[in-house]
Amino acid sequence: IMADNGDEDCQYRIKEGDYVVLKRGDIYKAVQIQSRKKVVFEKQWFFLDNAVGQLYSSTFEIVSGGILQPQKPKNLESSSDAKEAGTDNRNIVDDGKSQKLTRDDIETLKEQGLKGQEIIKQLIENSSTFRDKTEYAQDKYIKKKKKKYENSVTILKPSCRILAMMYHGREPGKICHLRYDTLAQMLTLANIHAGSKVLVFETCAGLVLGSVMERMGGYGSVIQMYPGGGPVRAGVESFGFPSHFHDMLHEFPICHVNALLAGTLDTTAKDPSAQEKKMKLDEKRKKLAAATVLLEGRNADGLVIASRFQPCPVLMGLIKFLAPSRPFVVYSQYKEPLIECYTKLKEQGGTVSLRLTDTWLRHYQVLPNRTHPVLLMSGGGGYLLSGTTVAADRSKPAGSQRAEEPAPKRLKMTDTGSGCVSSVCFM
Repeated sequence: IMADNGDEDCQYRIKEGDYVVLKRGDIYKAVQIQSRKKVVFEKQWFFLDNAVGQLYSSTFEIVSGGILQPQKPKNLESSSDAKEAGTDNRNIVDDGKSQKLTRDDIETLKEQGLKGQEIIKQLIENSSTFRDKTEYAQDKYIKKKKKKYENSVTILKPSCRILAMMYHGREPGKICHLRYDTLAQMLTLANIHAGSKVLVFETCAGLVLGSVMERMGGYGSVIQMYPGGGPVRAGVESFGFPSHFHDMLHEFPICHVNALLAGTLDTTAKDPSAQEKKMKLDEKRKKLAAATVLLEGRNADGLVIASRFQPCPVLMGLIKFLAPSRPFVVYSQYKEPLIECYTKLKEQGGTVSLRLTDTWLRHYQVLPNRTHPVLLMSGGGGYLLSGTTVAADRSKPAGSQRAEEPAPKRLKMTDTGSGCVSSVCFM
C-alpha cells in the first residue's frame, strides 16, 4: 500500500524536465524545469533546481543567489490581533511625506537580507499615517506593499484553465483574444470526450488543440487541420502531455481538403519543397496517409474552429467530414464572419440547432463588508456559432418538398344578411 501511495504521490511532485507555470498574483509564465537554467520572471531571476521533488502549487521564496526556498506557513497570530485604525480617511493628505524611510533605506534593508514581510513591517512602523487609516485602507496598503516587496513565486501544474488565463493575460493576440470562459464553452458545445474523433482548425498557438487533447485524456483521435507549411503546437508543449497523448494526434494540411473531397488526393506524391529542406519524406507521407484514412470515412464526432482566417470557407469544407447528429462550434473575435456562416448553413441545410452567442464575464471581489463587482472587466470574449449536423435526404430534389405540400385550405363564410362572401386562408 505504501508503494502505491508513493506512485500516486509522484504525479503531484515536480520533476526535472516537467513543464510548469509560474504564478505571482495574476501574472503567469510557462517554463520547463531544467538544471541550472536561469529563469527571469517579473524582473527577477532565479533557478528552479530546488523545486524538484516538491509538490505542485507550492510557494517558494527567492533568496540571495536566485535560490528557491519553500515558504513556511504564515503566522496567523498577527492577523488575529486587534488593529489600531481610524474611523475615516478625511484628515489624511497624500503629500509624499508620511513615509520616513527613503528608497536608499529600503535598498539597504534588502542588502542586509531582510525578507519582504520584514520590509513591510518596517514600512508600517515608519509610516506616520498608517494608524489613522481605516481598517480597509490598511489592508489595501499591506496588499499593495506585499505585491511590491515579497519575493515569492508559486509553481503550478499546467492545465487548460491556467494556460488560457496565462495567454489571455500576457499575449491575447496570439490566441485571437479567446477568453478562458469562451474556451470552456467551446469544449462543452463540441461535446469533447474520450474515445471520439475530433477535427480541430485553429491559429491560437496550439491552446485550443491542447485543451481538446486534455479533455480527451489520451483516448480517441484528434486531427489538426493546419494552414501553411506545418502545424503550430507551441501551446501543446506547455501542457507537458505524456508521450502516449501524442499518438492520438494527427495532422492534415487544409489546402488538400478539396482534393480529398473530390477523391483526387495522392498521398504518395512527393513534396518538392520538403525535398529542398531535406525533410523525412517517408514520415511526412505516412502522417498524411494516416490522417487521410481517418478523414475518408467522413464520420468525425466533432469539429472545432478558432482561427484568424475567414471561417465560412473553412466551415463549409470541414463540416462535410462530420457524421450526422454531431456537434460543431466556430469561434470568432467578431460576429460578422459568424453571421455569414449562419446564413450559409441556413441556405444549405443539413444542420439544426444553430446558435450564435457571446459570453459576458465579470469578476467579483468577495471580502467582509466589501463584496462588489471588480471595476475593470473584459470588454468581450468573442462570439460562438454552434450547431448539430443532420443527414440530408438526397433522394428528392430540392423543390419536391414544396410541391408535395397540400394547397392552403380556404374556408368560405357567407354573410346571408348582406350577400357578401369572404375567404380565410389557413397555412
